[in-house]
Amino acid sequence: MQPASQTPNGKINLDPDNAEHGLAQLVLTVIELLRQIVERHAIRRVEGGTLTDEQIENLGVALMNLEEKMEELKEIFGLDDKDLNIDLGPLGSLL
Repeated sequence: MQPASQTPNGKINLDPDNAEHGLAQLVLTVIELLRQIVERHAIRRVEGGTLTDEQIENLGVALMNLEEKMEELKEIFGLDDKDLNIDLGPLGSLL
C-alpha cells in the first residue's frame, strides 16, 4: 500500500492533511541522496589511497551511523527505500 503522501507514479503529494509525512519523505530523500554521494566519494578516496587507516575507520563508522539513523527515521515516518526514490519526470528516478 502506498503512503498517503506519495502518488502511485512516485511523485510527492504534499496533501494539507498529511503534510508532515510528505515533508518527512522529501527531507529524508534529500538526506539519502547526500549520504549516497558522500559514500561514493569516500569509496573513491579509499581506493585512491589518500586516507589513513584511522580516517578510513572513522569514515566507515560515520557512514554506518548515518545509515542506522536513516533506518530509524524511515521507521518513525512509515517510509521505506522505494518511498525515497521519487520520480523526477523526464530525468528519471532520483535514487
